[in-house]
Formats: sequence, structure tokens, C-alpha cells
Amino acid sequence: MNNFSKNLQPIFRILLRFQYPLLLVLLMMGMESVHAQKEDIPNKIILVIGDGMGLTQISSLYELGKLEHSNFERFEHIGLLKNNASSHRITDSAAGATAYACGVKTYNGAIGMDRDTVAVQNIVEILPDNQWNTGLIATSSITHATPASFFSHVKLRGEQDAIARQMHHSKIDYFAGGGKRFFEQRPDGLNYTDSLRLNGFEVSYNLDKAMAGSTKKLGFLLANEGLPKMLENRGDFLTDATQMALEYLKRGGKNFFLMVEGSQIDWGGHENNADYIITEMMDFDKTLGAILDFAEKDGNTLVLVTADHETGGFALSSNNNNYNDVKGTFSTGGHTATMIPIFAYGPGSEKFKGIYENYKVFHKIIQGLNQ
Repeated sequence: MNNFSKNLQPIFRILLRFQYPLLLVLLMMGMESVHAQKEDIPNKIILVIGDGMGLTQISSLYELGKLEHSNFERFEHIGLLKNNASSHRITDSAAGATAYACGVKTYNGAIGMDRDTVAVQNIVEILPDNQWNTGLIATSSITHATPASFFSHVKLRGEQDAIARQMHHSKIDYFAGGGKRFFEQRPDGLNYTDSLRLNGFEVSYNLDKAMAGSTKKLGFLLANEGLPKMLENRGDFLTDATQMALEYLKRGGKNFFLMVEGSQIDWGGHENNADYIITEMMDFDKTLGAILDFAEKDGNTLVLVTADHETGGFALSSNNNNYNDVKGTFSTGGHTATMIPIFAYGPGSEKFKGIYENYKVFHKIIQGLNQ
């Protein structure tokens, strides 16, 4: 019994003695609402980003991937996000990810900066370090636009050497992705893998699941830049790295924030390659299943799944007007201005329904934690 309940015991006895059952019921209802409110506050947040993933990319799981059911069906609360940048009607990944990480609209190319190139605190920096562990996973370089927005601040996304320089003094506890060359093969000749180790990281070039029990921070640099495509036999990196992160980040009973990016859905769109997209989406869906299994078992995890933008103007079209033969077609090799979906599961997930601006996702998360 908690202190709140103990303090109410004398009041319960008085109400019963003088036969005020209605007041007693009302008081107990108020007590239950306090408990319910506390249960609505998640202590684990997993933000899953499918870079370049629009509704068609999700639909392709069924039409091209031939799935009967996908893990997207496990969500009850779904919304749509308006994702324009401050500088352009069509966003890039840097402005899109900064909206989620920092809660501001900004210009294309900005990493953790507002439209006036002023650094803005990201969610990882805001969460209390003594209560929250934090992690990042990507199938791109870990210094690429989306993951970079959660630990660094630079004016332009192409400054990946400068982005890598900020990892060792960030509040990230676990990261996995590519980008080794930006830490070790730099124009300035410095080795920031050494800096990571000096600042409490255990760095590995292989995803060793046994390291999940480490007391150090963990960094996995698994390719010089982006990881291989699924079409090139990348394997289960995204699922394995995510499951390892979930086990590692919950250590010590801490809360955690984890961002997981399926980076190469976007790259398939840029290439106008439907096979590339669908294999990356199948991988993404598998990882999403592992995340939702964890969240269901845990009971206090908020899972958000969205995208930074859609890429390729991807459509599921009839092949020569044969409505029983569907193929992937494209309208562009770049991004589009279409709204993107957001799926929410867990405590507070109902707050993410509706149509709203992408940067409000950040504020809904923060408000949900401060109830």
C-alpha cells in the first residue's frame, strides 16, 4: 500500500462510521483516477522511423510482399502528419528528424538547429540522465540526418565529421549503425573511436549480443558508411540490434528512450526500385513486431511509428491496366509533400490521433511525461 492510500485510511473510517457511502465512493473514484493517471505516463519510449515511408510503402507489404497481416495492424491509434520544412514545402530528412527530436520547424539540412541556426535541445538532452537511458539504431551511418538529429547540432547535414565529433560527449548510451569512417578516417586525422572509449564507450565492429550485459556505454560501428541493403544479405541487423538495445537499456530498472530507423526505405525510393523498398519494408515490419512484443509484455512502453517524409511518389499501379496485376511505379526520384502516417501504441497513445504538424509529436511526448 502506498503512502497516499495509508493517509486516507482515517478518512475512510470516519466516513463509514457516520454512514456517508456516497462520499466514500467519490473519494475512492478520485483515488483510482490518480492511479490511472500515473499509469498513463510511459517510462519507456520507442520512436520508430521509416525514412521515406508513406502509406504506399506500408501497403506494399500486402500487395508486393504478399503478407496477409503486418504488424502495423496491431495499432489502434493512427494519425497523419504535415511535414513541410520552414524553408521548403517539401522537407528533407534533417528538417523532418529535427522536428521530432527538438520540437521545431526548421530549414532543410538543419541538424538540431532552428530556422535561425540556433542549437535547440533534443529529447535525449532533455530527459534526466540519472533516470533515462537512451539509444539510437539506423541502417544508415549513425551520423546520417535522422540519427544525428538526436545527438548533435550542426548547420548542415553533410557535416558528418563534425557530427561524429559530438557523439562521445552526448547523452547516448547505446548506438548501432554504420559510419565508421566519420570516426576514424577523417580529414583532420583524429580518431573519435578513441574518444568514445575514453568517455566510457565499449566500441565494437560486430554486433555481439553478449555485450548487452556490459556496464559501459555501447557503440557499434558496423560499416564504413551505410549498412548493406537487404537485397545484399544484410540479415537481421535491425531486429537483432533493437532487441539487444531493449535488453541493454532497461538495465538497472531505468526508463529509456530508443529511436530506431529503417533508413534505406528512403534509398529504395530515390532509386525508384520497388524491390529495394519492399525488402526494406519487410525488415522494418519484422523489427516492429519485436518492438510491439516487448511493449505488450512490458505494459508501460509508448511505441510511435512514423516517417520523416515520403520518397519517390511511390504508387501501386495496375500493370497494363490489368487490375489483378499490381506493380510499383514512381513519380519522382526525390521526396514528396504528401502527409505521412503516425501509429501509436501504449500509455498515452490516444494523444497521437488526428492531423497535425510533425513537430508536435515531440511536444506530445514531453507533455505526456509531465502529466
